[in-house]
Amino acid sequence: MMRLLIVDDEPIEREGMEAILQKAFPHVLIAQAKNGRMAIDLADSFQPDLVLMDIMMPGMTGLEAIEIIQATHPTIKFVMVTAFDMFDYARQAIKLGVKDYVLKPSKASEIALTVGKVLEECQKERKAAKSRTLQSEKWEQAHTLVETDIVTQLLFDHVHEVHIDMLVEMLDIRSTLEKFVMVVVLPESALNYYLPIKERVRATGDAWVGALNGRQLPLIIFRDSKRSFRSQAIALATAILSLNKEGQESKWFVGIGQVCQTLDDIRQSYQEALIATMDTSLAVKYRFYMDVPALTIETDNLLIKQQQKDFFEHIRLGDWVAIRTRLLDIIQQYENVGNSLIYTQQRILELLWVANRVMDEMGMEVSTLFFSFQANDYRQLRTETLLLLDQMNSVYNAHYDQIEADKIHQVQQYIREHSHEDISLDTLAQRVSLSPIYISKMFKEKLGVNYIDYLTECRIDKAKKLLNDPEKSLKEITFEIGYHEPNYFSKVFKKMCGVSPKDYRKTLWSKQAKV
Repeated sequence: MMRLLIVDDEPIEREGMEAILQKAFPHVLIAQAKNGRMAIDLADSFQPDLVLMDIMMPGMTGLEAIEIIQATHPTIKFVMVTAFDMFDYARQAIKLGVKDYVLKPSKASEIALTVGKVLEECQKERKAAKSRTLQSEKWEQAHTLVETDIVTQLLFDHVHEVHIDMLVEMLDIRSTLEKFVMVVVLPESALNYYLPIKERVRATGDAWVGALNGRQLPLIIFRDSKRSFRSQAIALATAILSLNKEGQESKWFVGIGQVCQTLDDIRQSYQEALIATMDTSLAVKYRFYMDVPALTIETDNLLIKQQQKDFFEHIRLGDWVAIRTRLLDIIQQYENVGNSLIYTQQRILELLWVANRVMDEMGMEVSTLFFSFQANDYRQLRTETLLLLDQMNSVYNAHYDQIEADKIHQVQQYIREHSHEDISLDTLAQRVSLSPIYISKMFKEKLGVNYIDYLTECRIDKAKKLLNDPEKSLKEITFEIGYHEPNYFSKVFKKMCGVSPKDYRKTLWSKQAKV
């Protein structure tokens, strides 16, 4: 409802003006003020869209009141009411942004016409402001979805680089900065802390916050050049842990991977952060990967990192034959070079822990794995390792036996029908009751594409049809297919089709003209 304030020191003038305006504009809420000071107070409490201000009042003049009100309420509009049709007043009023003036006395029709024009202008501006607010909210929502999708793809997915590049362009953080991964492990009872943690991370520095996977929340943190890596990470970990107000200190934990230079290397930092969370019983509830005790031979560092990377991929793909073969090969390699049995057992256990964490992310509850005894020889170590693998394999198979065969069809249909909306892996996961990681894996295995590729294809197919309608502008098509920026839509369209939307439309119309 529009609000109008009448300011005049004469009661009869105020009442007469209200009667005229209430009859002309019955849906407008009207208030009165008898002087400039009262008008200033009502500007705060009543918040009018338009003020009819008498210029010549005792004490504070109308022009003085307008100047004070505008300092704190710049969107309020004013119509000057005066019995003096004087140029100097008009000139000063124009400087203050007064929209028009009404002379005393004036016909009711003239007053209604003048006020009506300004009210209409107020209404248009209000609609425009509401539209801008809505667009801003949609953009913020899209920004959040893009951010979580980027983290998911970088840490868990194989994606086409073009899509990562385009998504990164939508975010303000410069992805060229050094970066590292932190993994926050939460108890089941604290999963509702996702948003408070996200807000705390936002307040303490530049970062991309991923989706909550099981009990783990991955964060990609961008380096602050003004501080050391260690001090930055400790400050953020401490800020996150300080949110725990329910006495669950022993169950919250933060693992911190090492710094990497490019997004291509971010998975390694993630794996390191996971390994750092293996023992959550420590007194200090955060740990750097570099502080994880290990009997590591210096020459084995690169080999161990590659082993961990390979293990991530094999677990996600469910390739248990490759996992079995790989573990037995590693044991054989360590035996051949003469490594101690205890060293080899620790390296194998570390890899099994990595596999355990990955399965946990994918929605499978796997108990922490340990060897039941210290092996006396390499033969026993192989036997015990294969027993642990069989346990994990059984959990994996049981999990996916419960998944219906038509899940992929459900996901495809949902994307086709809702491609104009902001669809994230989390949205799809909730729709079909699967984990985000599994949906990503399912797309690659069943369709050979990433889910963003499929979503993009649906949007571009719809755009091609809409481009055939000469009544629709590119901006309208952009919003109708689910994008928020015409320039971004044009980039995606050209990547997919080889030509810009404008050129594609010209081609369509050219073909129609020939027919």
